[in-house]
Amino acid sequence: MFDNIKINNTNELEFAVFCIENIASRLERNAEEIYKMLTEESNILSDYIIPEYGILHTQSKDYIVDDIISLMQERGIKV
Repeated sequence: MFDNIKINNTNELEFAVFCIENIASRLERNAEEIYKMLTEESNILSDYIIPEYGILHTQSKDYIVDDIISLMQERGIKV
């Protein structure tokens, strides 16, 4: 499940959970479904959310959610 995800500290873990839960809320889906979209249907969690934590976590919740949903759509995930 976490084979290719390198979370370095609790801040990154909390941020990943924050992203998943807020995307799920926005899309009116459950968090497990969003997690699968970000890990199994794409590599967004390991290749974007975690590596870009330093920049992303300084943005507003709406910006973060909009940005990730936009990336999901670009990568062909039906949201």
